[in-house]
Amino acid sequence: MASMVVQLLGFFLGLLGLVVSVVATVLPHWRRTLYVGSNIITTTAYMKGLWMECVWHSTGIYQCEVHRSMLALPPDLQAARALMVLSCLTSTLAVLVSSTGMKCTRCARRSPTKHVLAISGGVCFLSAGMLCLITVCWTTNDVILDFYNPILPEGMKYEIGMAVYLGYVSACLSLMGGVVLCWNCEGRPGNALPLQLPRRHHPPPPPVFSTLNTPAPPYYPPAALNGNRTPSRTSVSSSGYRLNDYV
Repeated sequence: MASMVVQLLGFFLGLLGLVVSVVATVLPHWRRTLYVGSNIITTTAYMKGLWMECVWHSTGIYQCEVHRSMLALPPDLQAARALMVLSCLTSTLAVLVSSTGMKCTRCARRSPTKHVLAISGGVCFLSAGMLCLITVCWTTNDVILDFYNPILPEGMKYEIGMAVYLGYVSACLSLMGGVVLCWNCEGRPGNALPLQLPRRHHPPPPPVFSTLNTPAPPYYPPAALNGNRTPSRTSVSSSGYRLNDYV
C-alpha cells in the first residue's frame, strides 16, 4: 500500500511538471524589458517568448505578434523552442508509460514487465526535466550576458521573465517525479506474479521386484518337461488308439 502511494506521488509530480512545462512553453514572458537608465517607459512593456512578441500597455491591452519565419529567428531561440517541445513530448510519453506500469492500474497486471514500464516512465520524466532545465539555464545565461554587455544599448537589454521561473519549477517537479518512480520501482515488483510453467506429468517408475523374499521358480530340465506333458485327446486319437477302449 505504501509503495502504491509513493508511486502515485511520483506520477502526480511528473504530471504537474508536464502542465507547468506546457504553460511555460506557450507564455511569451521569457524576456521582458528592463526599467533602468534615463529611458524609463512606464506606459509600455515589451516581452519576448518562444513563439511571439508582445507589447503591454498601461491601459491593460496586449498586442502580440507571432514569429512568422522560423529560419529568421536567432539560433538560441530556435534551440530553446526545440528543447521545450521535446521536453513536453517526453513528459507526455512518461505519463502514458508510467500510468501503465503503476501498481494501481490494471494494465499488464500479471506481466513481469510491469515494473519495467514504471521505471521507463521515471526515466522519461528525468529526461524531460533535464531538457527543460537546460533550456531555462541557457536562456538565463544569455539574459545575464546581455545585461552586463557594455556595448549593447540600454533599450535592448532584457531581464528574466516569468516563463523562465515556471521552467525552473517544471524541471524540478519532473526530476522529483522521475526520481520517486525510479526509486520506488527498484528491484522485483511486488504486484507481478512469478511465471508459472506448465507442470509435466512424469510416468510412474517401474515396480521394483525384490529378489530377497521372492522364491525362485523351479527349474525343469528339457527331458523332464517332455515326459511330464499330458498328451492331448487329438494326439491320442491320431496314434490309432481310442480312449473309449480303455475306459
